[in-house]
Amino acid sequence: MLSALASAPTVPVGRAPARDEAPVRPVAVSVLAGDPLTGEGVVAHLRFRPEVRILGAERQHEAEVVLIVVDRVTEDTVKLIERVADRSENDDARFVLVGEGVREHHLLRAVTFGLVSVISRREADFDRIVRAVLEVRQGRLEMPGVAVGWLVGRLRTIQQSVLEPNGLTAAGLETREVDVLGLLSEGLSTGEIAQRLNYSERTVKNIIHGLLTRLKLRNRTQAVAYAVRTGAL
Repeated sequence: MLSALASAPTVPVGRAPARDEAPVRPVAVSVLAGDPLTGEGVVAHLRFRPEVRILGAERQHEAEVVLIVVDRVTEDTVKLIERVADRSENDDARFVLVGEGVREHHLLRAVTFGLVSVISRREADFDRIVRAVLEVRQGRLEMPGVAVGWLVGRLRTIQQSVLEPNGLTAAGLETREVDVLGLLSEGLSTGEIAQRLNYSERTVKNIIHGLLTRLKLRNRTQAVAYAVRTGAL
């Protein structure tokens, strides 16, 4: 479907912001393709989308989103993602991958380098690709159902085999830290928390101090906010 669009006429798409709306900053996108013709076709179409700003190869390291379009996802695809991630100057850079045949071990590795969306090339069109690119800012991902299953399965394995035996949660907090933060969020004092959890006050203070130091947080309010933001509370 994507290849068919490569020869279609290009028209501007998008709505101009109303006078009282602040203009949305376009997403800076770098495009990498398995062959030059495909890459040129994708860039030619996306240049007319006001929601995105295409970066040349010399500015790839500045990209907010790197769009990779290949026929099939292979080991070389994953290595490409890794190389681009290593060279990026943007710690929040993310990858949208269009291609066929993604396999579990490739997906799990690529996710660690910043892959957030995978779209089948057979099902891809430019509206869908742009939507996936824009949704990166909202922390949304687009994955085939089987890929979501792989990720959930791996998280479950990590939780059961690594985190729980060591008294940790997926948010990187110890279970007792979560217990203390939960009571802090309810407005309880150190003494009340100690009584509720059957700890000494000194133990509660040490838990809070260790948490603040490890996460480089300034106070208890920030600690509670961190736990809420990471889903621990």
